Amino acid sequence: MSATRFTYLGPEGTFTEAALRTLPEAATRELIPMVSVPAALDAVRNGEAAAALVPIENSVEGGVTATLDELAAGEPLMIYREVLLPIAFALLVRPGTALSDVKTVTGHPVAQPQVRNWLRANLPDAMWESAASNADGARLVQEGRFDAAFAGEFAAATYGLVPLVTEIHDAENAETRFVLVGRPARPAAPTGADKTSVVLWLGDDHPGALLELLQEFAVRGVNLMLIQSRPTGQGIGNYCFAVDAEGHVSDRRVSEALMGLKRTCPHVRFLGSYPRAGVAQGDGRAPRPGTSDGDFTAASDWLARCLDGRP
Repeated sequence: MSATRFTYLGPEGTFTEAALRTLPEAATRELIPMVSVPAALDAVRNGEAAAALVPIENSVEGGVTATLDELAAGEPLMIYREVLLPIAFALLVRPGTALSDVKTVTGHPVAQPQVRNWLRANLPDAMWESAASNADGARLVQEGRFDAAFAGEFAAATYGLVPLVTEIHDAENAETRFVLVGRPARPAAPTGADKTSVVLWLGDDHPGALLELLQEFAVRGVNLMLIQSRPTGQGIGNYCFAVDAEGHVSDRRVSEALMGLKRTCPHVRFLGSYPRAGVAQGDGRAPRPGTSDGDFTAASDWLARCLDGRP
């Protein structure tokens, strides 16, 4: 395995590259752009890279399905870190292009819902066609295939373009969440502000099936931060669920919830426990009364006394 390489959703100039460069360890690694999320993750699976940074969730569009599906299928991988990056787009054009010249625009499919209102107000007649990434859209503009691309302003210099309009976003404070993914290993020690990710498969379709899964978390006081259904590919109505839970797998409330799920689900894929982005170590939400590790230990001790016939 190449411990000196990190891959990311490329080409150069993507928001993913910008997010990756916020990690201190990125300064000591060779950063390799890949054409797609599957390609970036497969490089980790086959040992060409130590880790990959890929987008997994957007505050406007929700989950990034390519990443969710890749993590749910194939050779297992684990999440070790997450990065939150504020997202604002620039309209990148070739030098000399005016707004009235823009008849065709491009960008990543996730970008379109984030600039839809701006497009309607400023370029109502422009034709949109999706690109593999926002940076790839910039490359296509450079080649003359489109008049403009929505991308990060920082991508302009890479592709010889100029930002015609900046700070474009329909939703204030839009963010994208990225995850650093590697091969499975022991999770990092808990920080007191952690997140645990899993994928769950329903055993069979019956009334309350999803509720039964959620109750494994609820009765132990585990807060869920994301739940998203994804088709399994095995027919209409067959779904798995990507879940982010507050806490670390070593927390008793989380570990017991996962054991309960493992007993009742046909398949549970553990995707890792890792520090939450934007939350300082030790600043996570305090467990609800009755759900701390100490509470679980006290309950176990009480049960042991009952079994021993002690008062």
